[in-house]
Amino acid sequence: MSETLISLASRGRSQGASGRIALRELGRFRRYLSPLLLVAVWQAACASGFVSTRLVASPWQIAQTAASLIADGTLTSNLGVSLLRAGAGFGIAAVVGVTLALFSGLSRVGEDLVDAPLQIMRTLPALALVPLFILWFGIGETPKVLLVALGATFPIYLNLHKGVRSIDPKLLEMTRTLGLSRLDTIRNVILPGALPDLLIGIRYAVGVSWLMLVVAEQVNAESGIGHMMMDAEDFLRTDIIMVGLLVYGVLGLLSDQIVRFLEAKLLVWRPLARGAAR
Repeated sequence: MSETLISLASRGRSQGASGRIALRELGRFRRYLSPLLLVAVWQAACASGFVSTRLVASPWQIAQTAASLIADGTLTSNLGVSLLRAGAGFGIAAVVGVTLALFSGLSRVGEDLVDAPLQIMRTLPALALVPLFILWFGIGETPKVLLVALGATFPIYLNLHKGVRSIDPKLLEMTRTLGLSRLDTIRNVILPGALPDLLIGIRYAVGVSWLMLVVAEQVNAESGIGHMMMDAEDFLRTDIIMVGLLVYGVLGLLSDQIVRFLEAKLLVWRPLARGAAR
C-alpha cells in the first residue's frame, strides 16, 4: 500500500513538473500572439477592401514582394550596403563614445571640456545636419556613415559617463589604500562597475544607428534599403516600402537580441543576468 502511494505521489510530482515546463515554454511564445493577431486583422481588412492596398499593402503582398526582391538580388545587395554603413558608423560611435565618456567621467577638467559641447550637439536635429554633412563631406559614403556615428555616440557617452560617476566612492578609497595605480583602478574597478550602464548605452545606440541610417540613406544615396524605398515611392510601390520598413524592424530586433545575449554573458555575476541567461 505504501509503495503504491509513493509511486502515485512521485507520478503526480513528475506530471506537475512537466506541466510547469509546458506552461513556461508556452509563455515564451505568448508575446508573439498579439503581433500574429494584428497581421491577421491587417490581412482581413485588405482582403475585404476595408483598407485600400494602393495605400497600404497587405501582408501577403509584402511577403510576395520580399520573395521576388530576394530572388532577383535587389534586397540582398541593398541590405549588404546598409549593414556596412550601420556597422561602420556604430564602430566609430563606440570608440568615440567610450573615449569621451572615460575622459569626461574620470576627471573634472575632462567633464568641463567635453560634456557641455556634447549636450548641445545631442539636441541638434539630424535632418538639419544633413545639408552641412553633404557640404562638408560630399555625397559619397562618408556623410552617411558619419550621420550614423553621430547619432549612436550620444547614448554610449551618456550611459557610460553615468556609470563611471556612479562607482561607489568606498571602492575607489579601497584602491588607494591597496596602492593600485590609476590604470589598474580603471581596468579592475571602474570599467567592470560601469559595464552594465555601457551595455544599456550600446542597446540604445544600436537602435539609434538604424534610425539614423534611414535618414542617411534617403539623401543622395544610390544603394541601400533607404534608397530602395525612395525609388519605390516614385512608382507608388507601397509593398516595397513596407518591405524596407520590415527589414529595418527585423534588423533592429536582431541587433537588440544580440546585445541582450552579450549582456547576459558578460554580466553573469549579476542575479538578474543569470535569470535572463537561463
